[in-house]
Amino acid sequence: MNISAPLQTAKTRAVRLGPQAVDIERRVDGSMILRSPDQLGPYPTEMTERLEYWARHTPDRVFMAQRAGKGDDGWRTITYAQALDHARRIGTALLKYNLSAERPIVILSGNDLEHAMLGLAAIYVGVAYAPISPAYSLVSQDFARLKSIFELITPGLVFAADGKAFARAIDTIVPKDVPVVVTRNPIEGRTTLFSALSAEPTAAVDAAHDKVGPDTIAKFLFTSGSTGTPKCVINTQRMLCANQVMLRQSLAYFQDEPPIILDWAPWHHTAGGNHDVGLVLYNGGTFYIDEGKPLPGAIDETVRNLREIASTWYFTVPKGYEALLPHLRADAELRRMFFSKVKVLWFAGAGLAQHVFDEINALAVETCGERVQFLTGFGSTETAPCALARTFYHPNSTNMGLPVAGLELKLVPTEGKLEARVRGPNITPGYWRQPEYTKNAFDDEGFYKLGDTFKFADPDDPTQGLLFDGRIAEDFKLSSGTWVNVGPLRAQFIDAFKPFVRDVVFAGLDRDYLAALVFPDVDACRKILHRAPDTPADQIVQHYDVQQHFAAMLAKMVAASTGSSNRVQRIMLMTEPPSMDTGEMTDKGSINQRAVLKNRADLVEELYADAVSPRVIRF
Repeated sequence: MNISAPLQTAKTRAVRLGPQAVDIERRVDGSMILRSPDQLGPYPTEMTERLEYWARHTPDRVFMAQRAGKGDDGWRTITYAQALDHARRIGTALLKYNLSAERPIVILSGNDLEHAMLGLAAIYVGVAYAPISPAYSLVSQDFARLKSIFELITPGLVFAADGKAFARAIDTIVPKDVPVVVTRNPIEGRTTLFSALSAEPTAAVDAAHDKVGPDTIAKFLFTSGSTGTPKCVINTQRMLCANQVMLRQSLAYFQDEPPIILDWAPWHHTAGGNHDVGLVLYNGGTFYIDEGKPLPGAIDETVRNLREIASTWYFTVPKGYEALLPHLRADAELRRMFFSKVKVLWFAGAGLAQHVFDEINALAVETCGERVQFLTGFGSTETAPCALARTFYHPNSTNMGLPVAGLELKLVPTEGKLEARVRGPNITPGYWRQPEYTKNAFDDEGFYKLGDTFKFADPDDPTQGLLFDGRIAEDFKLSSGTWVNVGPLRAQFIDAFKPFVRDVVFAGLDRDYLAALVFPDVDACRKILHRAPDTPADQIVQHYDVQQHFAAMLAKMVAASTGSSNRVQRIMLMTEPPSMDTGEMTDKGSINQRAVLKNRADLVEELYADAVSPRVIRF
């Protein structure tokens, strides 16, 4: 297939987006305040105002849909009128449990209709809820993170979709006096069925709803832990409502046509639960729950759904686009459906490899004769999440755009870089019952310190956006005093080794040169050897021909390096993927560099040993 169509000259599919503009206040200390000249519009006091609005104006429109069962072609659907009715009935039932921010609801399981309705009911009556990564219950062996979460937030009610699947976590972690609600497979003597969590609405539910205001805590979200221990982020109604108007002004076409999206992003993350569900609810769209994942095998369900549902806005993390690429390359009908109605492709959560960005763009042009806007933004759990949005084309995938309306972005010179800090109505007031974290998170002007750095794509034209320039917590110095900027180097490394590398972690703190622990794409490496799909990973990765292939790519990268800050001299291919249990990887696929280096300290020492190990590939 020819994917070499000239992207720069291709026509762009028409879509109404926010302005590409920024105002800059320059200060004498070298810092800058960036603001959008677009004024933030009014926003409601609480998110379920939008549910009530759409239930009145489009009662029969489908709000949310989910496959009726595994392998089933049908969809279970909930309209806006039904969703409001569920929120009121479930909300009425919740009142008897004496729930509050001090005794919130904890949701252990992932995305489904029951999860969505319970969340809506909670915020309707002013009860905070905390969606938790299902991996903490289903994958973890020691439940350490789940235990610490329960100790911190002291839940008053727990929900899990499947009592049998979550039985071990419930039995081990949930206090016996805390009620547990499940959708199916109840645990005898321990659980209540979700279908029973409903009551005829009374004046009490209206009274509870009337007390909900902008400062009411809607939910607690835990940070992904990609650079440290997860923190419990307070999400208020003001944060959620303001951020949706920020998004609505950036993705202005949502004002003209309610979005239709197929989405897998987990709701215990701000991108899935706040951004994606929120933009559908706020703008009266339809949300199809995708039970696929950007993982080998699991991506097949996403592909199946994409053959049927044509999104007008499509989001996934970078690894999601990587997983989709082989299917899009091979299947012309899938490509036609995927690109048929979509007006914006969106990625977030991690850096997108440049070759993936370029090929998706090329496939769009090849398939429909026009380029689809491939956009992104930047934010965090603490920003609800959108802080920056790129609403314009730029060839560099690390361009995160410009501040959204209503948000102030402060750039502070730090160690030769520009550290980003933000202030606005979408910023968290702090961390729940973690006063030290809260104290350290803000500067003396009330700006939240993101911990990330940026640089201008074009210093002479700030409207061209900001390039992500790495996380402060990840960057380090070599023994020479030279700074290593991990974020840009990671993108450069993955691009140089494409398509054979999934991720990489750099070592070199206080050492003479850079080295790396490399997580290879075993399937891609298998093709070098023409081996069967069931060949064990260690046999592939440690094979002489694969090692030589990586050695050749390393030599090319070294030859193109400009100095010690980007010259990786030794690498080792990992046979074991990053572990979620030990904190090396978050469940959204982000690598935790600090945890990898700590857990694999012996391998780092092997990388730098004078007697070179046969597992070390060196230049």
